[in-house]
Amino acid sequence: MKDFILYSDEELMQEIKADNMFAFDLLYKKYCKKVYKFGYSILKSTEESENLMQDVFLSLWENRQKVEKNSSIKSYVFTITYNSAISIIRKKARESQFIEYLKSLPEINEDPVNLKLEYNELANKLDEIIKGLPQRQKEVYLLHRVEGLKYNQIAERLNISVNTIENHMSRALNTIRKKLGSYSLIAILFWYLFV
Repeated sequence: MKDFILYSDEELMQEIKADNMFAFDLLYKKYCKKVYKFGYSILKSTEESENLMQDVFLSLWENRQKVEKNSSIKSYVFTITYNSAISIIRKKARESQFIEYLKSLPEINEDPVNLKLEYNELANKLDEIIKGLPQRQKEVYLLHRVEGLKYNQIAERLNISVNTIENHMSRALNTIRKKLGSYSLIAILFWYLFV
């Protein structure tokens, strides 16, 4: 029987907060394969998924004092994994190789310079749309999509209900979709990667 099965996540996290490296090692052994598989399901790259796994656990160790007492460690670890994987995809999307990849798609017959210009135009347009949102919608959108907070965390921070957060987010996304709607296939790709 593996050692980590003898301890609950809460017990391990309590020990980790007390700088117990053995407890951290047990938590790592418990979740490392799952984190790797989850990362791979998003990134489709062995090397990137291995690096992601290391970064996730490094982040957990560095932020161990910030983990709330009764929070789900599993949820916390997988949230870090998801957000980190999405950040990697966004970074790749900004690289010129990705623009070359877009150029290779059959629907697109533009050179990389034009794609780069269109990408920059879309990024500016999105910034403009977000700035034009009503104050509360903009605040909710940025807290969720940029800072990565969950709806319940935003509700707590802003002292309003989760239902109100969902309504603000829905309205913000509808506005962004409508205002980006006149753009090309690149806009659709951009939407899925960045919005």
